[in-house]
Amino acid sequence: MNTLETTKKPILLSKKGMKELKKSVSKLERRQRQIISELRELDKTDGHDQRLARIEKLAELETVESQLADKQLYLSNAQLFPRKRDAIRVAIGSVVELIDKNGRVIQYQLVDSIEANPSDGRISASSPLGQTLLGRTIKETISWGSKFGSMQLTLVRIS
Repeated sequence: MNTLETTKKPILLSKKGMKELKKSVSKLERRQRQIISELRELDKTDGHDQRLARIEKLAELETVESQLADKQLYLSNAQLFPRKRDAIRVAIGSVVELIDKNGRVIQYQLVDSIEANPSDGRISASSPLGQTLLGRTIKETISWGSKFGSMQLTLVRIS
């Protein structure tokens, strides 16, 4: 049984994350209908190649239905971030600005791992950096280890 099923803990998502999750569910539902339609067409034919194609379609349908069930479960437990967040301490949903030792400003939003996308500025609250940031306040220096060595950033803004 999926741990999400047993805990029923709400998943906090940004508006963008919620929209992406709904879009993903819709896409999987369309693909599911398409595969079922293709299977119906294969049922009308009789031949060795068609039987193999049917087996492949059934396997694809099983994969799509599994992904769809997972996404629908996430969606049923998803909630938008609270509108008012404490801008004093970093929490899930916070947007933080950090400055590295070279003076570069880096901006991230802490999100649930389901919508994390570092290249889009969204990092998981369960990532090493995310865990280090949670509960921190402005002007604190954050240090954490990564595969590139130890990193240090200064927290300059929380929104």
